[in-house]
Amino acid sequence: MYYIIVNPASKSGRGAKIWSELQPVLDKKEIAYKVFFSKGVEHITKLVRDLSTSLLKAESDFILKLIVLGGDGTLNETLQGISDFNRVQIGYIPTGSSNDMARDLGLPRNPCEILENILSCTEPVLMDLGCLTYDQTAGRSGGQTDGQPALKRYFSVSTGIGFDAAVCQEALVSRFKNILNKLGFGKLTYLSIALKQLLLARKVACTITLDDERQINLPKFLFIASMIHQYEGGGFKFCPGADFRDGLIDICAVGNIPKWLILIALPTAFSGEHYRFEGIDRYSASKIHLETSVPLWVHTDGEVTMKSSSITITCEQKKLQFLI
Repeated sequence: MYYIIVNPASKSGRGAKIWSELQPVLDKKEIAYKVFFSKGVEHITKLVRDLSTSLLKAESDFILKLIVLGGDGTLNETLQGISDFNRVQIGYIPTGSSNDMARDLGLPRNPCEILENILSCTEPVLMDLGCLTYDQTAGRSGGQTDGQPALKRYFSVSTGIGFDAAVCQEALVSRFKNILNKLGFGKLTYLSIALKQLLLARKVACTITLDDERQINLPKFLFIASMIHQYEGGGFKFCPGADFRDGLIDICAVGNIPKWLILIALPTAFSGEHYRFEGIDRYSASKIHLETSVPLWVHTDGEVTMKSSSITITCEQKKLQFLI
């Protein structure tokens, strides 16, 4: 039995269209399945949590097989609802505008081919999973929420604080994104918003602590991307060579670099050549702690929930079971 999660609104309705193409394939093969459609923000997380609670408790040896149709954000919402990763296997059919997970994995472009691979997969690929902890949080108004317990979010691709998260936050509410998706130019969304946010971004101080030992002080920084995979933001290869099975988080730290130079460096990130510019540095660790002088937007796989000035990022090695 497969439990299928569909985000019909992904890429301006592409999710619904692709599902209409895949359903006859499942029916023809007489594959047992149940399908659920996303109805809005956090609905998928609740749906998966309910499935995990009811099905995994019912049978001690039950393996929950999920197939997710949506973008990286849909997959991220799915992760938040999983109660026991040892007993959940995930197949992913990308229908979003960025699809950075699919890009890094080299998934076929044909959704039917991806489905065939998922159904025939007998040994899931074990992938690292990132975990972000908001040590101190601030809501959308920027006010601190001291006294509340730390919040956690999983991520499969990347998490970021600062400029890249601000780009994601605007993209989530952008009408321009929907227009470009309908025209088939969805990848330009993040680039265009990035240029706008670059002009508005202010640089603040940040301290990076790697594995509780090495400390890096950045008097001014633009953003820090912490990544399991190589790509984020619709094809920016911020961490070339990142390996989703090595137990490490790769970090792209953009420090005190002039904004005009960012305009030159940013396009080179599509091919992973941005480290030639002074002020853009790369690190890796299994645990990262970031302290910023003011609360900034934070994203997980492009999903933005709040601002924070203190976050901890850890790599949970080979925790995610992927059907490829």
